[in-house]
Amino acid sequence: MTESRDLLVEIGTEELPPKALLRLSTAFAEGLQRGLQEATLAPASIRHYAAPRRLALLVRGVPVAQADRETVRRGPALAAAFDDEGCPTPAALGFARSCGVEVEALDRLETPKGSWLVYRSVEPGRATAELLPDLVEQALGGLPVPRRMRWGDGEVEFVRPVHWVVLLFGEQPIHARILGVESGQHSRGHRFHHPDPIYIGEPEAYLPILETEGRVLADHRSRREAIRAQVLEQAAALDGTALIDEGLLDEVTALVEWPVALSGRFDDRFLEVPPEALISSMQDHQKYFPVVDGDGRLLPHFITVANIASRDPEQIRAGNERVIRPRLADADFFWNQDRRQPLAARTQGLKNMVFQERLGSLYDKQMRMASLATAIADSIGGDPDRAGRAAHLCKCDLLTSMVYEFPELQGVMGRYYALHDGEPEEVALAIEEHYRPRYAGDELPATPTGQALAIADRLDTLVGIFAIGQPPSGDRDPFGLRRAALGVARILIEKQLDLDLVQLLQAGADLLDESLPADDAVEPVFDYIMERLRGYYQDQGVEGDVFDAVLARRPTRPLDFHRRVEAVREFRRLPEALSLAAANKRIRNILRKAKDEVPDHYDASVLTEPAEKALAARLGELLQRVEPLLDSGRYTEALKELAQLREPLDRFFDDVMVMADDDALRVNRLALLQSMNRLFLRVADLSRLQG
Repeated sequence: MTESRDLLVEIGTEELPPKALLRLSTAFAEGLQRGLQEATLAPASIRHYAAPRRLALLVRGVPVAQADRETVRRGPALAAAFDDEGCPTPAALGFARSCGVEVEALDRLETPKGSWLVYRSVEPGRATAELLPDLVEQALGGLPVPRRMRWGDGEVEFVRPVHWVVLLFGEQPIHARILGVESGQHSRGHRFHHPDPIYIGEPEAYLPILETEGRVLADHRSRREAIRAQVLEQAAALDGTALIDEGLLDEVTALVEWPVALSGRFDDRFLEVPPEALISSMQDHQKYFPVVDGDGRLLPHFITVANIASRDPEQIRAGNERVIRPRLADADFFWNQDRRQPLAARTQGLKNMVFQERLGSLYDKQMRMASLATAIADSIGGDPDRAGRAAHLCKCDLLTSMVYEFPELQGVMGRYYALHDGEPEEVALAIEEHYRPRYAGDELPATPTGQALAIADRLDTLVGIFAIGQPPSGDRDPFGLRRAALGVARILIEKQLDLDLVQLLQAGADLLDESLPADDAVEPVFDYIMERLRGYYQDQGVEGDVFDAVLARRPTRPLDFHRRVEAVREFRRLPEALSLAAANKRIRNILRKAKDEVPDHYDASVLTEPAEKALAARLGELLQRVEPLLDSGRYTEALKELAQLREPLDRFFDDVMVMADDDALRVNRLALLQSMNRLFLRVADLSRLQG
């Protein structure tokens, strides 16, 4: 059994970027694991640890050396290696000399294709300890660091200055120069609680000794859950519940090594400010966790996470309360200042805000949105007047002081200001809703006005940006077209709005400046949205060939597209599905070869064989039940009915020669298959389903 040991690697640094900490840690683990595998030193497992001042890896079961490797070098064929008297030829002598041995030391290799002289040698494996420094350096060099920095007089570059390196293989410290620092087996604890070196005797001791002696929780996962538990405990002591944003929790976890949660308080008068503004100020600016009561109302408390167990926690609490006060006072000032001017009065100011140079200002965009949203609201049973009003106001809060300070509150503050101005509640809500969904999985607009406005906003952006020839490329998507495309599709499907996407895109194109080739953008935008829809269904476990089968028919109404996808998925579960999918492929191939000789209808009187008569009879029976189902979009029921064609269709192909010599028979049989093919194609191209 191959001997193995555990490996500990720790890189001690200045405070690492909190938002990049987990990404760096994961990439470090992946890079070292890849290097070990390529060096034939594959470990049993690898765990990565990350704290503000360290990246560490605990690699279990690393072989102590590479396995010896036998090499076989083939020389000349035996026929060319020896003469008739059995003496080695110059070819054999030269090959032996190049291998550093005598001819007698060479082996012979017998194969079905002939016999050769070969030289076998064993290359001893290198000790792992010799290889590790380079492997660690390679893994560190591959970290996703957009901008590396230098420090001191050295030439070494890393994301932050490096102060210590631990490289411990079993109980053996490996001495090397990593990132300009001599490695050993001394780590360091918390910057304030235990700044002195800490001796690490073996890799397994790393986590416990850092925690007990160094006051450092090096495991990001454990530290994260410890913070969550402390924050919840502090909130419960205040008779409230902490609002824990997972992204904020990750960031706070990356900011502290020894977390200690403390609660604080702010003046009750600030609760008159919209809670979203207070929450944004606490979360984004101060990294605090807000607290709400049982009804979800904001309480005048916050929870902060310190990076030290202070002897005087009241001083830390008071300091945080002093810091939050001016932040909340700013929000209070903006709230009162912004309400002095009605939201509608800011409309003209949008003329000075450029949406896109060739597409005009935000005022121009708002006007286009108003026309489009009005038409959409009318077609979905909403109120066109309210949709138009919401469109004229929806971007105005971008000119408020609150949104300037807290850009993430756009739409939210528009709703508050509109309600303050006496606008109808649905108009105010639509101003906020039209930004939804902001990201994958986000809530959708709930009101018809919000839905109409959200669709109008995204379609205007999509058609406009495609019309000026700036679709997304690679990772670049400055106008968020990927989110916009998926957002449109989700609203139409999940809110069951049976609208024609091509017609909507054309309506959006008609509103753009005549100098732009907007009409030419309609089809590309439609295709772009369909590609986003592919990913949407893939995330839901829909097979790619099911999506392709429906896309082949190119339905232009996303809700109708969705119903077809569901129908094909249900059809695929039927016992008849595999046979009918294969039959559809066969029919498509036959009709493709027949080209123009297939009439639109078959003549039942020309049918001669029992199998074709039976197929035609069953098809005729089903037509009367299936066509109403197809006309009403009840595709699942229609395909279940059509599944009854499997038996007569199988018998037809077994007993009937479609491409008969008799012209009348051949054409009529093709017409019969064409009739059936058209029926299936009203749902999807089932020939694209894989077995």
